[in-house]
Amino acid sequence: MTSVPSLASEVQQRLSDALTAALPDAGSADPLLRRSDRADFQANGILALAKKVKGNPRELATRVVEAIPANDLLREIEVSGPGFLNITLTDGAILRTLAARAADDRLGVPLQETPGTTVIDYAQPNVAKEMHVGHLRSAVIGAAMTEILEFTGEKVIRRHHIGDWGTQFGMLIQYLIEHPHELDHSSGDEVSGEEAMSSLNRLYKASRALFDSDEEFKARARDRVVALQAGDPETRALWQRFVDESKIYFYSVFDKLDMEIRDPDIVGESGYNDMLDETCRLLEESGVAVRSEGALCVFFDDIKGPDGNPVPLIVRKSNGGYGYAATDLSAIRDRVQTLGADTLLYVVDARQSLHFRMVFETARRAGWLKDGVQAVQLAFGTVLGADGKPFKTREGETVRLVDLLDEAVRHATGVVREKDTRGQLTEAEIAERGEQVGIGAIKYADLSTSATRDYRFDLDQMVSLNGDTSVYLQYAYARIQSIKRRAGEVGPKAHPELALEPAERALGLHLDRFAETVAEVAAAYEPHKLAAYLYQLASHLTKFYDQCQVLSAENPAEVVENRLFLIDLTARTLHQGMALLGIRTPERL
Repeated sequence: MTSVPSLASEVQQRLSDALTAALPDAGSADPLLRRSDRADFQANGILALAKKVKGNPRELATRVVEAIPANDLLREIEVSGPGFLNITLTDGAILRTLAARAADDRLGVPLQETPGTTVIDYAQPNVAKEMHVGHLRSAVIGAAMTEILEFTGEKVIRRHHIGDWGTQFGMLIQYLIEHPHELDHSSGDEVSGEEAMSSLNRLYKASRALFDSDEEFKARARDRVVALQAGDPETRALWQRFVDESKIYFYSVFDKLDMEIRDPDIVGESGYNDMLDETCRLLEESGVAVRSEGALCVFFDDIKGPDGNPVPLIVRKSNGGYGYAATDLSAIRDRVQTLGADTLLYVVDARQSLHFRMVFETARRAGWLKDGVQAVQLAFGTVLGADGKPFKTREGETVRLVDLLDEAVRHATGVVREKDTRGQLTEAEIAERGEQVGIGAIKYADLSTSATRDYRFDLDQMVSLNGDTSVYLQYAYARIQSIKRRAGEVGPKAHPELALEPAERALGLHLDRFAETVAEVAAAYEPHKLAAYLYQLASHLTKFYDQCQVLSAENPAEVVENRLFLIDLTARTLHQGMALLGIRTPERL
């Protein structure tokens, strides 16, 4: 693997050296380099430096330019306005850097120098309950961040903190004891996710109806909760049946989402059960938590609830039951002390922000989040309907996630079939592309929006070939593959000796930004910035096609090879970037 310095970093280095040479007494100065529409880059750090040394910024800028030795990187540096530098690179420098990226399997994206261990908590469905649209964002954002962090060299440990514990299991287990065949399957064949969920739904509704109408059953169900928490073998075995049945369903949904969820990574609420008592004891002994009206609580002066009043974190209730806080704090202890995490990343709904602020602060006070260990909530907003209101069915019900995914695939399959005007795809290929386009559309709509913002779920817009959609990017990739197939024996090859057209330069400069974009996204947990980069890349490609024909008999051979090189590197960058977002790039569409 070769780390390829970006053009921006090379320009930055040349300018820093020139600043030091022109003003040896100024110490290290930042040239404040940024992209510009006047040239390739603009540096405006000289204004601040001139103010510091009480000099004339234009004169200082001229001295800096004179201090830059002749080189093959910078074609032109113009002093502009009060002392800005407008910088244009040589075409050869752009192509040589891109050729170095193309020669590397990782496109020149470096691995972190000092990678750490991140435990990422995402995709948290509840046992015996159907997954709905609210589960979508945690899964999609979490899976993308996992891929991005691993690509930078971080050790990533996945944790799916499923809801597999609590009082409702007393009701479910007791009902199953009294109706022992309710989770039996009609055949010995493999059970589908739909069938598993159907059994669980039926059992949940029946047990809830009985619980609400029969006081004696309610008492037996409550006794069953006690047996479950005490570890009674029969009760635990039946509880495990519910977990296993739910996993059949979960895995079928994640499979539709084209997402791998592994069994060892599922550590639900029950996984921390044996730690709860000790967690409470340690908090009380250290004085971090105190008893208040029979409950064990942590109090804060600076954390207030929605009403503006201080709100405590209840770790153990007055009846002796443990709250979510006890489980979340136990999970932090496990993830830091056992798994060796230096970053804990929680992909959790923004509405839980207050809870996690209190949990993180409690863990820090208790010494479980030591210096050098950070806990971050990657908070996300709500999925809205096309009308801008929380996404519901016409009957006002929460939308089932499976229905949403199936509808997206149906919609996308129609688009793929419509675009296949020459009948090049078989029915099986249309179905496969429909899945890749439909699921890609849902993921991209989610990931192209800043996680903290709500976004509108509009399938017509999501599968549109125009605008900021995954389909636009997938078609850009497929179109490049089509051109490469038509090129036949002629292959991609960089020719640094050639002069570049403006659209070629713009595409090349954007390709060079891939590595720095990945690094920024990984550091700030902002996958929408990678989506934005890829959309801009496809947009540059569209302008390139408009202005620069790739396969033309009128072009010299080296121009054809050079343009094939540019689109080939664009395709590889699109493919890698989309893969980091969890989206497929079909070879033909």
